[in-house]
Amino acid sequence: MKQKRILRSWVSLLSIASLLLTGCVKDLVRDDVKLTKTGTHCSGSEGADDSSIAVLPVPLMAFFVPHFDLHEIKADQYLRRCGESTHLINREVTVNRTACIPAGLTRIITLGIWQWCPASVSWEADVKTS
Repeated sequence: MKQKRILRSWVSLLSIASLLLTGCVKDLVRDDVKLTKTGTHCSGSEGADDSSIAVLPVPLMAFFVPHFDLHEIKADQYLRRCGESTHLINREVTVNRTACIPAGLTRIITLGIWQWCPASVSWEADVKTS
């Protein structure tokens, strides 16, 4: 009976910790100085895999070591869809990791080694005409 209570406490603690340690939204690129729009507007959004794995993949110990991303999300690869980077103004690329919160259960199931994170990347920019 006492062991079940301890196990439940640990599961609850690990669940709360994994939820709190997961970030939600991050701006990769944001131009603070807004220029007047002189051309066309380009925007879009797409799902991306932002999964991570522990640096030291030892079960349970992996909860306490840093994780690194398996797929790096780069702003340039999304802004490139709008055109040449020299012609883009008012750029903004945002990664929304809200869906990672319920997916944090994968980190618990794998004992901290791996976490699946279905992120959403949205981008927008104005393309200036020469």
